[in-house]
Amino acid sequence: MIFKRSTIQLLRFPFSFFLMPVYWFALSCVNGINIYKAILIFCIVHLLVYPSSNGYNSYMDRDTDSIGGIKNPMQPEKELFYVTVCMDILAICLSLFISVFFAELLICYIICSRLYSYRGIRLKKYPVIGYLIVILNQGGLMFLMVYQGSTIVSNTNLPWLGMIAACFLIGGFYPITQVYQHESDAKDGVRTISILLGKKGTFVFCVLMYMTAFAILFYYYRQHNELLFFGVLQIFFLPVLVYFFWWVRKVWQNEAMADFQHTMKMNWLASACTNIGFITLLILHQIG
Repeated sequence: MIFKRSTIQLLRFPFSFFLMPVYWFALSCVNGINIYKAILIFCIVHLLVYPSSNGYNSYMDRDTDSIGGIKNPMQPEKELFYVTVCMDILAICLSLFISVFFAELLICYIICSRLYSYRGIRLKKYPVIGYLIVILNQGGLMFLMVYQGSTIVSNTNLPWLGMIAACFLIGGFYPITQVYQHESDAKDGVRTISILLGKKGTFVFCVLMYMTAFAILFYYYRQHNELLFFGVLQIFFLPVLVYFFWWVRKVWQNEAMADFQHTMKMNWLASACTNIGFITLLILHQIG
Protein backbone atom coordinates (compact mmCIF):
# COMPACT_ATOMS: atom_id res chain seq x y z
CA MET A 1 0.00 0.00 0.00
CA ILE A 2 1.37 3.44 -1.00
CA PHE A 3 -0.26 5.30 1.89
CA LYS A 4 -0.94 4.24 5.47
CA ARG A 5 -4.43 3.03 6.32
CA SER A 6 -4.89 5.89 8.75
CA THR A 7 -4.14 8.42 6.03
CA ILE A 8 -6.70 6.93 3.65
CA GLN A 9 -9.31 6.70 6.39
CA LEU A 10 -8.86 10.23 7.71
CA LEU A 11 -9.08 11.85 4.28
CA ARG A 12 -12.72 10.74 4.55
CA PHE A 13 -13.50 10.62 0.84
CA PRO A 14 -17.13 9.50 1.46
CA PHE A 15 -17.73 12.73 3.40
CA SER A 16 -17.52 14.63 0.09
CA PHE A 17 -20.90 13.08 -0.73
CA PHE A 18 -22.46 15.08 2.12
CA LEU A 19 -21.19 18.35 0.63
CA MET A 20 -21.97 17.47 -2.99
CA PRO A 21 -25.49 19.03 -3.17
CA VAL A 22 -24.01 22.53 -3.48
CA TYR A 23 -22.13 21.44 -6.62
CA TRP A 24 -25.24 20.02 -8.28
CA PHE A 25 -27.33 23.00 -7.19
CA ALA A 26 -24.87 25.47 -8.72
CA LEU A 27 -24.51 23.40 -11.91
CA SER A 28 -28.29 23.18 -12.28
CA CYS A 29 -28.41 26.99 -12.37
CA VAL A 30 -25.83 27.39 -15.16
CA ASN A 31 -27.01 28.33 -18.65
CA GLY A 32 -24.62 26.69 -21.08
CA ILE A 33 -22.33 24.27 -19.24
CA ASN A 34 -18.73 23.64 -20.25
CA ILE A 35 -18.86 19.91 -19.58
CA TYR A 36 -15.09 19.46 -19.44
CA LYS A 37 -14.61 22.22 -16.89
CA ALA A 38 -17.61 20.98 -14.90
CA ILE A 39 -16.07 17.50 -14.65
CA LEU A 40 -12.67 18.93 -13.72
CA ILE A 41 -14.25 21.11 -11.02
CA PHE A 42 -16.07 18.08 -9.63
CA CYS A 43 -12.78 16.16 -9.37
CA ILE A 44 -10.83 19.09 -7.89
CA VAL A 45 -13.43 19.78 -5.23
CA HIS A 46 -14.62 16.31 -4.25
CA LEU A 47 -11.47 14.25 -4.76
CA LEU A 48 -8.84 16.77 -3.64
CA VAL A 49 -10.06 19.84 -1.75
CA TYR A 50 -12.73 18.34 0.51
CA PRO A 51 -10.66 15.24 1.44
CA SER A 52 -7.59 17.43 2.05
CA SER A 53 -9.61 19.68 4.34
CA ASN A 54 -10.96 16.64 6.20
CA GLY A 55 -7.48 15.17 6.56
CA TYR A 56 -5.94 18.39 7.85
CA ASN A 57 -8.77 18.79 10.35
CA SER A 58 -8.22 15.22 11.59
CA TYR A 59 -4.47 15.83 11.79
CA MET A 60 -5.08 18.83 14.04
CA ASP A 61 -7.90 17.29 16.10
CA ARG A 62 -6.50 13.77 16.62
CA ASP A 63 -10.00 12.54 17.45
CA THR A 64 -10.48 9.45 19.56
CA ASP A 65 -14.29 9.51 19.36
CA SER A 66 -16.55 9.22 16.33
CA ILE A 67 -16.25 11.90 13.66
CA GLY A 68 -18.21 12.60 10.48
CA GLY A 69 -18.43 9.34 8.55
CA ILE A 70 -16.03 7.38 10.80
CA LYS A 71 -17.14 5.60 13.96
CA ASN A 72 -13.64 4.59 15.11
CA PRO A 73 -11.03 7.00 13.71
CA MET A 74 -7.38 5.99 13.61
CA GLN A 75 -4.69 8.32 14.90
CA PRO A 76 -3.08 10.48 12.20
CA GLU A 77 0.59 10.33 11.32
CA LYS A 78 2.84 12.96 9.76
CA GLU A 79 2.21 11.42 6.36
CA LEU A 80 -1.36 12.72 6.48
CA PHE A 81 -0.16 16.31 6.75
CA TYR A 82 2.18 15.96 3.75
CA VAL A 83 -0.54 14.30 1.69
CA THR A 84 -2.98 17.15 2.38
CA VAL A 85 -0.37 19.71 1.31
CA CYS A 86 0.30 17.82 -1.93
CA MET A 87 -3.44 17.52 -2.60
CA ASP A 88 -3.88 21.27 -2.14
CA ILE A 89 -1.01 22.08 -4.48
CA LEU A 90 -2.36 19.71 -7.12
CA ALA A 91 -5.85 21.20 -6.74
CA ILE A 92 -4.52 24.75 -7.23
CA CYS A 93 -2.48 23.73 -10.29
CA LEU A 94 -5.48 22.00 -11.88
CA SER A 95 -7.73 24.95 -11.05
CA LEU A 96 -5.66 27.15 -13.38
CA PHE A 97 -7.13 25.12 -16.26
CA ILE A 98 -10.52 26.49 -15.19
CA SER A 99 -9.52 30.15 -14.77
CA VAL A 100 -7.28 32.39 -12.66
CA PHE A 101 -10.40 33.65 -10.87
CA PHE A 102 -11.41 30.08 -9.98
CA ALA A 103 -7.88 29.40 -8.67
CA GLU A 104 -8.03 32.55 -6.50
CA LEU A 105 -11.36 31.48 -5.00
CA LEU A 106 -9.99 27.99 -4.39
CA ILE A 107 -6.95 29.38 -2.56
CA CYS A 108 -9.31 31.46 -0.43
CA TYR A 109 -11.30 28.32 0.40
CA ILE A 110 -8.16 26.39 1.36
CA ILE A 111 -6.84 29.22 3.56
CA CYS A 112 -10.16 29.53 5.42
CA SER A 113 -10.27 25.77 5.86
CA ARG A 114 -6.81 25.78 7.42
CA LEU A 115 -7.59 28.73 9.71
CA TYR A 116 -10.65 26.81 10.85
CA SER A 117 -8.57 23.83 12.03
CA TYR A 118 -5.04 25.14 12.71
CA ARG A 119 -4.23 24.92 16.43
CA GLY A 120 -2.55 28.32 16.44
CA ILE A 121 -5.74 30.09 15.34
CA ARG A 122 -8.49 27.43 15.37
CA LEU A 123 -11.59 29.34 14.32
CA LYS A 124 -13.67 26.21 14.96
CA LYS A 125 -13.49 26.83 18.71
CA TYR A 126 -15.60 29.98 18.29
CA PRO A 127 -19.24 28.92 17.76
CA VAL A 128 -20.49 31.82 15.64
CA ILE A 129 -17.28 32.64 13.72
CA GLY A 130 -16.57 28.96 13.06
CA TYR A 131 -20.13 28.41 11.87
CA LEU A 132 -20.05 31.42 9.54
CA ILE A 133 -16.71 30.33 8.06
CA VAL A 134 -18.19 26.93 7.20
CA ILE A 135 -21.44 28.10 5.63
CA LEU A 136 -19.84 30.96 3.69
CA ASN A 137 -17.13 28.72 2.24
CA GLN A 138 -18.88 25.38 1.77
CA GLY A 139 -22.07 27.19 0.74
CA GLY A 140 -21.72 30.60 -0.93
CA LEU A 141 -18.11 30.45 -2.07
CA MET A 142 -18.40 26.91 -3.43
CA PHE A 143 -21.60 27.82 -5.30
CA LEU A 144 -19.82 30.78 -6.89
CA MET A 145 -16.81 28.65 -7.86
CA VAL A 146 -18.92 26.01 -9.57
CA TYR A 147 -21.29 28.52 -11.19
CA GLN A 148 -18.59 30.77 -12.63
CA GLY A 149 -16.16 27.97 -13.45
CA SER A 150 -18.61 25.75 -15.34
CA THR A 151 -20.22 28.29 -17.64
CA ILE A 152 -19.34 28.52 -21.33
CA VAL A 153 -19.91 32.28 -21.47
CA SER A 154 -18.18 34.33 -18.76
CA ASN A 155 -20.66 36.17 -16.57
CA THR A 156 -19.60 39.07 -14.36
CA ASN A 157 -22.89 39.08 -12.45
CA LEU A 158 -22.68 37.33 -9.11
CA PRO A 159 -25.46 34.77 -8.51
CA TRP A 160 -26.36 36.27 -5.13
CA LEU A 161 -29.63 34.40 -4.53
CA GLY A 162 -28.07 31.04 -5.32
CA MET A 163 -25.08 31.79 -3.11
CA ILE A 164 -27.31 32.84 -0.20
CA ALA A 165 -29.54 29.78 -0.63
CA ALA A 166 -26.43 27.54 -0.63
CA CYS A 167 -25.26 29.17 2.61
CA PHE A 168 -28.57 28.41 4.30
CA LEU A 169 -28.64 24.85 2.97
CA ILE A 170 -25.21 24.19 4.50
CA GLY A 171 -26.29 26.20 7.55
CA GLY A 172 -29.15 23.80 8.16
CA PHE A 173 -27.03 20.72 7.59
CA TYR A 174 -23.82 21.52 9.47
CA PRO A 175 -25.02 21.82 13.11
CA ILE A 176 -26.67 18.38 12.86
CA THR A 177 -23.25 16.88 12.09
CA GLN A 178 -22.02 18.22 15.44
CA VAL A 179 -24.95 17.19 17.63
CA TYR A 180 -23.40 13.93 18.88
CA GLN A 181 -19.92 15.42 19.47
CA HIS A 182 -20.68 17.78 22.36
CA GLU A 183 -18.57 15.96 24.95
CA SER A 184 -15.55 15.33 22.72
CA ASP A 185 -15.60 18.90 21.36
CA ALA A 186 -15.85 20.35 24.86
CA LYS A 187 -12.87 18.27 26.02
CA ASP A 188 -10.87 19.69 23.10
CA GLY A 189 -11.78 23.26 24.03
CA VAL A 190 -14.07 23.64 21.02
CA ARG A 191 -17.43 25.34 21.53
CA THR A 192 -19.46 24.56 18.41
CA ILE A 193 -22.70 26.21 17.33
CA SER A 194 -24.46 22.97 18.32
CA ILE A 195 -23.04 23.14 21.86
CA LEU A 196 -24.15 26.77 22.06
CA LEU A 197 -27.68 25.85 21.01
CA GLY A 198 -27.96 22.57 22.93
CA LYS A 199 -29.18 19.33 21.37
CA LYS A 200 -32.85 20.28 21.11
CA GLY A 201 -31.96 23.82 20.14
CA THR A 202 -29.81 22.47 17.30
CA PHE A 203 -32.80 20.75 15.73
CA VAL A 204 -34.98 23.86 16.05
CA PHE A 205 -32.23 26.02 14.57
CA CYS A 206 -31.77 23.65 11.62
CA VAL A 207 -35.49 23.71 10.87
CA LEU A 208 -35.41 27.51 10.77
CA MET A 209 -32.34 27.52 8.51
CA TYR A 210 -33.91 25.05 6.07
CA MET A 211 -37.17 26.99 6.05
CA THR A 212 -35.22 30.11 5.14
CA ALA A 213 -33.26 28.22 2.48
CA PHE A 214 -36.44 26.98 0.84
CA ALA A 215 -38.06 30.41 1.01
CA ILE A 216 -35.06 31.78 -0.90
CA LEU A 217 -35.21 28.88 -3.38
CA PHE A 218 -38.90 29.55 -3.94
CA TYR A 219 -38.14 33.20 -4.72
CA TYR A 220 -35.20 32.20 -6.93
CA TYR A 221 -37.19 29.74 -9.05
CA ARG A 222 -40.18 32.08 -9.26
CA GLN A 223 -37.86 34.87 -10.46
CA HIS A 224 -36.64 32.53 -13.22
CA ASN A 225 -40.16 31.25 -14.06
CA GLU A 226 -39.16 27.77 -12.88
CA LEU A 227 -41.56 27.11 -10.01
CA LEU A 228 -41.98 23.58 -11.36
CA PHE A 229 -38.34 23.00 -10.35
CA PHE A 230 -39.14 24.08 -6.81
CA GLY A 231 -42.06 21.64 -6.69
CA VAL A 232 -39.89 18.80 -7.99
CA LEU A 233 -37.30 19.53 -5.31
CA GLN A 234 -39.94 19.25 -2.57
CA ILE A 235 -40.77 15.71 -3.68
CA PHE A 236 -37.18 14.61 -3.06
CA PHE A 237 -37.16 16.22 0.37
CA LEU A 238 -40.21 14.33 1.64
CA PRO A 239 -38.22 11.26 2.85
CA VAL A 240 -35.79 13.60 4.61
CA LEU A 241 -38.60 15.40 6.43
CA VAL A 242 -40.22 12.14 7.50
CA TYR A 243 -37.00 10.77 8.98
CA PHE A 244 -35.99 14.13 10.47
CA PHE A 245 -39.21 14.66 12.43
CA TRP A 246 -39.28 11.00 13.50
CA TRP A 247 -35.77 11.53 14.86
CA VAL A 248 -36.74 14.84 16.51
CA ARG A 249 -39.53 13.04 18.36
CA LYS A 250 -37.03 10.45 19.62
CA VAL A 251 -34.57 13.13 20.75
CA TRP A 252 -37.30 15.04 22.59
CA GLN A 253 -38.07 11.86 24.51
CA ASN A 254 -34.40 11.02 25.11
CA GLU A 255 -31.51 13.30 24.14
CA ALA A 256 -29.21 10.27 23.98
CA MET A 257 -30.87 9.51 20.63
CA ALA A 258 -28.88 12.39 19.15
CA ASP A 259 -26.05 9.93 18.59
CA PHE A 260 -23.57 9.00 15.85
CA GLN A 261 -25.74 6.27 14.33
CA HIS A 262 -28.84 8.41 13.84
CA THR A 263 -26.79 11.40 12.69
CA MET A 264 -25.09 9.38 9.97
CA LYS A 265 -28.41 7.95 8.78
CA MET A 266 -29.76 11.48 8.60
CA ASN A 267 -26.68 12.70 6.70
CA TRP A 268 -26.74 9.88 4.14
CA LEU A 269 -30.48 10.18 3.53
CA ALA A 270 -30.47 13.98 3.28
CA SER A 271 -27.42 14.03 1.02
CA ALA A 272 -28.74 11.30 -1.27
CA CYS A 273 -32.15 12.93 -1.67
CA THR A 274 -30.70 16.42 -2.15
CA ASN A 275 -28.09 15.24 -4.66
CA ILE A 276 -30.68 13.33 -6.69
CA GLY A 277 -33.06 16.28 -6.48
CA PHE A 278 -30.59 18.80 -7.86
CA ILE A 279 -29.32 16.34 -10.50
CA THR A 280 -32.93 15.98 -11.63
CA LEU A 281 -33.22 19.77 -11.88
CA LEU A 282 -29.95 19.85 -13.82
CA ILE A 283 -31.37 17.38 -16.36
CA LEU A 284 -34.67 19.26 -16.62
CA HIS A 285 -32.81 22.53 -17.08
CA GLN A 286 -30.69 21.12 -19.90
CA ILE A 287 -33.56 19.49 -21.81
CA GLY A 288 -36.04 22.29 -21.15
